[in-house]
Amino acid sequence: MPSPASTSSVRPGEVAGVLRLLAFIILAVALMVLDHRGGWLHATRARAEALVQPLWWLAGQPARIGTALSENATTRVQLARDNERLRHELLLASARYARLRTAAAENDRLRGLLDTAQRRRLDVQLAAVIDIDQDPTRQRLLLDLGSSSGVHSGQTVIDAGGLMGQVIATTATTATVLLLTDPDHAVPVLVARSGVRLVVYGVGRSNELKVGDVPRSADVRVGDELLTSGLGGRFPPGLAVGRIGALHVGEAHAFLEGDVIPAAQFDRGLDVLLLRGYRAPESPPVATVAGVPATATASGQQGRTP
Repeated sequence: MPSPASTSSVRPGEVAGVLRLLAFIILAVALMVLDHRGGWLHATRARAEALVQPLWWLAGQPARIGTALSENATTRVQLARDNERLRHELLLASARYARLRTAAAENDRLRGLLDTAQRRRLDVQLAAVIDIDQDPTRQRLLLDLGSSSGVHSGQTVIDAGGLMGQVIATTATTATVLLLTDPDHAVPVLVARSGVRLVVYGVGRSNELKVGDVPRSADVRVGDELLTSGLGGRFPPGLAVGRIGALHVGEAHAFLEGDVIPAAQFDRGLDVLLLRGYRAPESPPVATVAGVPATATASGQQGRTP
């Protein structure tokens, strides 16, 4: 049993602490009762939250800035990847479009060739151009068909526009074509409008032919269409050669000379037509005049007519 001395040894500080605790409890109970009945503590708390809200915003700002920077960096990297992918896809699409456009243009040219053959009821065979020599002094084409396919020397070559030239040499698998634009090539023609006979020759340029020795009194005009006359038997008659683009007085002032715009497209296209069923006659026999051999030269023989 504790002695009176032990009960009297309670310290005054402990009693004060107990009293403060009781006072806080009573105050808390009173505040809860008042808040429950009047709601004034809720209003006070709302005002306090409104005052503290800027502090919360400032406290959370570093975290928000860090998140935004991380998201921006991720977005920038993703955009760079997307741009690179789209650029690659654009290049591929451009390449495909260029190929399709080239194929469409080639299809149009082939359709033009076939339409020309059907419209004129020509017996032709299609040949692809595998090489071209456009040296000013040597205008040649190399085709992918040769003697094994029935191609022979002297065979006429055309495109959708008109006459291109003639085969001058063949192997088993290839054929060499002498173009009208070659300086050593000439072809007899006639003016479709008036029937005047002329000779057209090449000058080594794919976009120009020449016609010379035109009498000043001849019925020839700028714009006249020139067709093969069939003289000499080298080319069949009626093939388009070109049209006269200009006429001017020659150096001798006795005749006119003309610039001819070719009907054929010598500088484009990957396919040509070879005429079948028409073979140029053999060269005329060599005659002798006073013991000197002389060849009867006909306009239309390979080579430029003087």
